[in-house]
Amino acid sequence: MRSERVTVTLPAELVAEARDAVSRGSATSLSAYVAEAVQSRQDRDRSLATLASLYGGPPPADELDAARRSLRPAPPVAAGAAAR
Repeated sequence: MRSERVTVTLPAELVAEARDAVSRGSATSLSAYVAEAVQSRQDRDRSLATLASLYGGPPPADELDAARRSLRPAPPVAAGAAAR
């Protein structure tokens, strides 16, 4: 994919967290971190647009809440509990 250089202004707290993710190795670079965030937002927007077309408008809030709950990952198991 072709890359394009852009300039954006972000809250300092977001930049600090993104840089921290890079230093921990969670992202290869600040650019990669931001690109992943933008991609996630675009995927979400497309998914919501698909749902809106299926429902003939925005999906009901209670159904969106139920979907969010079902998609939320289970909390990690404590190390001691896994050994039992």
